[in-house]
Amino acid sequence: MTELSFTVLGKPPVYRYHLLRNALESFQKNLPQLDDKEFNRVQQRADRSFMLESLALQTPEASQTIILPERVDQAVQEIAERYPNDEDFVQDLAQNGLTPDALRQALQRELLFDGVLQKVASRSITINDIDIQLYYEMNKERFAQPETRTVRHILITINDEYPENSRENALQRIRQAAKQTSHGNAKQFAKLARQYSECPTAMEGGRLGTVPRGQLYPQLDAVLFTLASGQVSEPIESEIGFHVLLCEQIFPAHTVSLTQAKPQIRTLLQERAQRNCQKAWLKQLETGANREV
Repeated sequence: MTELSFTVLGKPPVYRYHLLRNALESFQKNLPQLDDKEFNRVQQRADRSFMLESLALQTPEASQTIILPERVDQAVQEIAERYPNDEDFVQDLAQNGLTPDALRQALQRELLFDGVLQKVASRSITINDIDIQLYYEMNKERFAQPETRTVRHILITINDEYPENSRENALQRIRQAAKQTSHGNAKQFAKLARQYSECPTAMEGGRLGTVPRGQLYPQLDAVLFTLASGQVSEPIESEIGFHVLLCEQIFPAHTVSLTQAKPQIRTLLQERAQRNCQKAWLKQLETGANREV
């Protein structure tokens, strides 16, 4: 980015914070790393975010919101702690056209803006049981849970660089382990996994967790979902070696009930209502400012 395009005339120092924040959000870059096209996009977004923040901070809601200095100190400290030392922190700020004082002022404004939006959000509608039931009935497919299975495995890897892990020897070793397993005995299987398995999960008795279809290697997935609860598979070859699976428990596909889903739906709808309330309020501020202009 050229020095000319980096120059921001007629803007207060805290505006640089909006530039930097949008640069990091959009491109994961500091301001000097942006090319002209990227900087123009960042500047457009910064103009809008700074304008909305400035308008919000002139409202009665802002005059009723208090941000304690300790909270601003904490926000500054959280950023400073990302750097090895204070010198690197100050230097990085300077490269982006900021000073520690300007950053503190920008963070104080940002916290105040967030506080104002929280006040505005509190005016949103309260979600009732009818709202929740309507959402549940209209989106029932979202509450469908697929079949899952709790699975453990024993893995013997194939690696021709080691004689004991040649394909032939690996197959022999996994068969030896499989012979010692018994139907439904998870404790015994876990003990064998700790003894034989070359997977890091051996430390947890070979436990792979509770998984839906499609999460494991295709060869394992195809076998796992044919096993009965407590059944141990024959040796299965995957791209990393030979496995023996224990299907420890089966959880059939089901639909989460309205009673179970109610807290999740209430939170979702309430947060949506709050965001809509905030957007409408900010839009009203922006429209009013444009009329005055």
